[in-house]
Amino acid sequence: MPAAASLHCLVVDDQMTMRSLVRTSLQQLGVREIREAADGEIALRELVAKPVHLVISDYNMPNLDGLGLLRAVRAHPPTSKTAFIMLTGRADRELVQRAVQFGVNNYLVKPFTVAQLKGKLEAVFGALT
Repeated sequence: MPAAASLHCLVVDDQMTMRSLVRTSLQQLGVREIREAADGEIALRELVAKPVHLVISDYNMPNLDGLGLLRAVRAHPPTSKTAFIMLTGRADRELVQRAVQFGVNNYLVKPFTVAQLKGKLEAVFGALT
C-alpha cells in the first residue's frame, strides 16, 4: 500500500489543458511530486535525468507518441520498471493490445473522472493510502 504522497509522476501530453487536468486529479488523490512534459521526446529526456514511479502518457503526440515513449522506457534499464498508464481519447482495441505488448501497466480513456484515475492507480500500485 504505497502512500499517494510518496509517488513521483510524470504527466505527458501535448495539450496543456489535459496535463493540467491530470495534475489536478493526481493532486486530489494526494500525489505531490508531479512533473510534466509536452511530448515523448521531452519526457524521455526527463526520465533519463530523473526517473519517476509513474508515467501517465497520452497516445497521440508530436515527435514521439505514447507507444514510442513506452517502448523507449521499457528498453532503458533505469526506467524499465517504471509504471506506465496510457491516456487515450479512444478505447481502440488494437492500440490497447499494442500497448500491452510493449508492457503498459494500464490505460485510461479520456474523458475520465478522479475515481477512474484512482482505480487505475490502485490496479497498478495496490490500495493507496
